[in-house]
Amino acid sequence: MKTIVTIATFVAMALFAQLSRGQEVSDNKVIEQLKQQKERVINAEKEALKREVEEINEKFVNNEITKEAAQKLKEEVAKTHALNIENRLAIIDNKIALLERNGLENVNTEDPKIFLGLNTQEENADVILGLKINTGKERKIKYDRRTSSNLVIAFGLNNAIVDGQSLDDSDYKISGSRFFEIGWAWKTRVFRNTNFLRVKYGISYTSNGLKPTDNRYFVENGNQTTLEEFRVELDKSKFRMDNLVIPVHFEFGPSKVTETEKSIRYSTKKRFRIGLGGYAGVNISTRQKLKYKENGDRVKDKIKRDYNTSDLIYGLSGYIGFGDISIYAKYDLSPIFKNAEVEQNNVSLGLRFDF
Repeated sequence: MKTIVTIATFVAMALFAQLSRGQEVSDNKVIEQLKQQKERVINAEKEALKREVEEINEKFVNNEITKEAAQKLKEEVAKTHALNIENRLAIIDNKIALLERNGLENVNTEDPKIFLGLNTQEENADVILGLKINTGKERKIKYDRRTSSNLVIAFGLNNAIVDGQSLDDSDYKISGSRFFEIGWAWKTRVFRNTNFLRVKYGISYTSNGLKPTDNRYFVENGNQTTLEEFRVELDKSKFRMDNLVIPVHFEFGPSKVTETEKSIRYSTKKRFRIGLGGYAGVNISTRQKLKYKENGDRVKDKIKRDYNTSDLIYGLSGYIGFGDISIYAKYDLSPIFKNAEVEQNNVSLGLRFDF
């Protein structure tokens, strides 16, 4: 009997020691997590201060506030976040002191004034032993999505740059030659915390039209395509090239910043912008349309053929504007006709709308 009592006593002491060590480990783990939380608090306040300073700088650049007002606002937000750090660290230090003095098992979690915050996988949930006890959660500010998209429509005058010839002496009518473009574009913010630089890219259908002067039309002779006078008076002579291209532009310009406690949004509406870049694609169709009267009959000829036009289309383009409307220019580095004795390059100027 004495032996049984001795064994029971030994087992009880071993279990008590094990529980004590387990409690000590649990306490130390919570304390270590609270110390790590202090570093996260400092980083979060510094990041928030950085964002507010960037917003103030952008307002100054956009002439929304004066330099003196901007400096005053910076001093105010710096003071606010310094006090935030001081107060929030004091709260965590009090939590650590409370835990070190009483231990985790003696903390009264039913008192809403006393809690220990342990960040779990649930976003910003403060819990203890699986029980959520902190309703004053730290929220992360969500930035505007990096990429957006819109419809692009452009139209205007079209012509050709010919070696040794000015546009005043062009073989094509200035007012009658036009271009049209329609496509879908994506715009991606380059930097996470500012919208000053964007990359704009997409896919577009373009149509470049040329109307020859002096009653002429295009004739394909082997590997050469030339302008020749038509046999009768032409009512209409139009040459059209349809392309499918991928444009890419670097877009610069200020944005309107809207910031709340939960999010930051950027908008380029009613803002000045510049886009510089280029495009590359393929020629998907070339055709010529002729209208004339012969032997008393009105004739319409629609001729679709290669005309020795370039299969690969590439060039430079750019736009400058305000809000959704821009002046748009593009220049084909690829020649209109392959193997031409005199090289011609398409050039366009008009308006661009980004809806």
